[in-house]
Amino acid sequence: MPRFFNLLIDKGKKGSEKMAAKKFRAIDLCYAGMFAALMAIGANITSIAPFLVIGGVPITLQTFFAVLAGLVLGSRLGAISMVAYMLIGLLGAPVFAQFSGGFQTVLSPTFGFILSFIPAAWATGKIVEKRQNLTTYFIAAIIGLILNYLIGTNWMYAAYKIWAQAPQAFSYKIAWVWMAVPLPKDIVLSLVAGWLAHRIKAVSPLIALKR
Repeated sequence: MPRFFNLLIDKGKKGSEKMAAKKFRAIDLCYAGMFAALMAIGANITSIAPFLVIGGVPITLQTFFAVLAGLVLGSRLGAISMVAYMLIGLLGAPVFAQFSGGFQTVLSPTFGFILSFIPAAWATGKIVEKRQNLTTYFIAAIIGLILNYLIGTNWMYAAYKIWAQAPQAFSYKIAWVWMAVPLPKDIVLSLVAGWLAHRIKAVSPLIALKR
């Protein structure tokens, strides 16, 4: 009889663990969906706050939210949230910059930046999974930003050289000169993302350590 009851207890524990796992998976999907939604808002933040257009250049918060996703959700879930955002846009939802969407976006010179959010989120998350002090968060955020710029700018250059109509006298150097305009803003926002993620970890470690 005691053995029988032990078996029942073991089965009950396993059942509870399975239910808990399902619950955490549901929470994971909520987190991923939340960051996908934040990416859509960040892409078109100037429609909500027109004053964020400075010198004719709209300020977006996509890089900020992509880096924050990796830092808060971790490498796997952070990357998944960026994949979800990209797929939602490719399927036609107007979640990309200037409320664009659809599969034709792949041919856009700026699609490389959308694509770069996936490795950027993954890399930032991977770094802070191993060490979680504030300095590491700052380093991870900057590395995510570097990946974003490297992939996005090189895609833009390739697009203008191969299939898109390039502006007059366009060159690889000019591509990087263009990217120098939003760079200071993105550096500051990436560091803010690092600080904010570190604070989230301190206040709610269950969210911050969810991988």
